[in-house]
Amino acid sequence: MQTSETQTALNVTVRSLKHDGRAYRSWATRLVRRVGALIVLEGFFAEEVRHATLGTIEAGTLSREFYWTDRWYSVFRFREPAGGRLRCFYCNVNTPPRLEAGVLSFVDLDVDVLVRPDFTYTVLDEDEFEAHAATYVYPTEYRARVREALEEILRLVEGRRFPFSDGDV
Repeated sequence: MQTSETQTALNVTVRSLKHDGRAYRSWATRLVRRVGALIVLEGFFAEEVRHATLGTIEAGTLSREFYWTDRWYSVFRFREPAGGRLRCFYCNVNTPPRLEAGVLSFVDLDVDVLVRPDFTYTVLDEDEFEAHAATYVYPTEYRARVREALEEILRLVEGRRFPFSDGDV
């Protein structure tokens, strides 16, 4: 992999948006590396979070976040605060992100994939995608892009390919 740009210690605010531009979620991270289209961020959960799918996420949990400016998904690798044990991967189908002036933003397209440490996985929220496609009048391109993103994520998981491999950026 060629390095086109590497920066460290840059604070980045991640903004997950809905299709209408409304902020859905926001959190603080720091830029670990930028290699071509790949942007790697790292964040810590400052407080305990109760998540409907992930259960209780302890304060101090590390989130290594992988975004690509040319892909329709992102991957989050969660590690436990004590010992760094892999908790899970959480994959988010979204529009390709934009990183400008310390803010990385994307439109969340609802569909997610939960990947457990044993690499079994569950596709989540396809019904939510269908509901929001009607509510927000998603462009027709989104349906094809969501399918392609899901297929690519599952190929990477099943093949244990980056970022689901032991290698790290």
